[in-house]
Amino acid sequence: MRTAVVAHDAGGAEILSSWVRRQGRADQHSFVLAGPALKVFQRKFGGVECLPLDQALAQAERVLTGTGWQATLERDALALATKRGLPSAAFIDHWVNYRERFVRDSGFVWPDEFWLGDDIGLALAQRLLPERPCRCVANPYFADLRDAIAASPQRIGASNGALSILYVCEPIAEHALKQFGNARHWGYTEHDAFRFFLDSVRRLGQPVDDIVVRRHPAEAADKYLDVVDGVDLPLTFGGQRSLIDEVCASDVVVGCASMAMVVGLLAGKRVLSSIPPGGGACSLPHPEIAMLREL
Repeated sequence: MRTAVVAHDAGGAEILSSWVRRQGRADQHSFVLAGPALKVFQRKFGGVECLPLDQALAQAERVLTGTGWQATLERDALALATKRGLPSAAFIDHWVNYRERFVRDSGFVWPDEFWLGDDIGLALAQRLLPERPCRCVANPYFADLRDAIAASPQRIGASNGALSILYVCEPIAEHALKQFGNARHWGYTEHDAFRFFLDSVRRLGQPVDDIVVRRHPAEAADKYLDVVDGVDLPLTFGGQRSLIDEVCASDVVVGCASMAMVVGLLAGKRVLSSIPPGGGACSLPHPEIAMLREL
C-alpha cells in the first residue's frame, strides 16, 4: 500500500521518518516535506525525492501526516485526503495542544484516525479528540533513540561532582503568538525561562563544569545572545553534534517542555523544567521531571 507521508515540523518528522525506516520499504512511500521536516528526512535517508501535495496524493492509497503548528501543510493534506476519499492518519508527536493541531481556516480538519506513541498520549487523545478513533502505535522515534543511546558514549561524572548541563530551547513566544495572539499567553517566554535558569543554577547544589545551550531547529543562530551577554558561567552554544550526543554528554537536561527533555529521560538523565515562577506547570506529563523553581 503506497503511503503519502506529509510533514513540516521537526517533531512529527522525527517520528514519521523513523516509522518509514522501520517499514523497510521506503520506495513504497511518497514524500511531501517542507521546513524542518525536510532536513530530518535528509539526515536519515540522504537524498529524498519530494513531490507536490496534489501529485503525492494522486499516487497514494493512504495518507500519514505529522501534526505541526508552524505551517498548514499537514492540515492541507488531511483536507485533501478527505476530499479524495483517501484514508488518513495523523501521528501526534507531543502531549499538548491536541485540538489546536487540527484547526484549519475557521474550523477543524480531522484524520480518519489519530496515532499516539504511548499510553499517556492515547488517554489524552481519547478524552480531547472524541471525533475520530485513537490508536496507540509504539513510537518508532523513541525506539531509534533507545538504540542510539545504547550505542553512544555516556558522560563519566566529574570527580569533584561538577555538573555538565544541557539546556534545550524552544520557540515558546512564537507558538503563543501564533495560537493566541499573545506572546506571553503562558505568563513567560523562552527568554524569561532561560534567564531564570541562568540565575538559578546554584539551586542544583553542585558546581558546574559547563553549560551547553542547544537552540531549537527553528531558532536563529543569534537568538539568546543578549541573554548570555555578561553572564559569568561556563556557557557555550551547541547544536553542532546530534541531540543524542549532547544529551549523553550531560548530567542534567534542562528546558521548559521540550521533547528533548523526554530524550533526557530515555537516557537516564536528571531532567528539570525551567518554567519560571508564575509560568504554570510543565505540560510534559512525566513525573520524573522536576521544577527548577521548586528546588
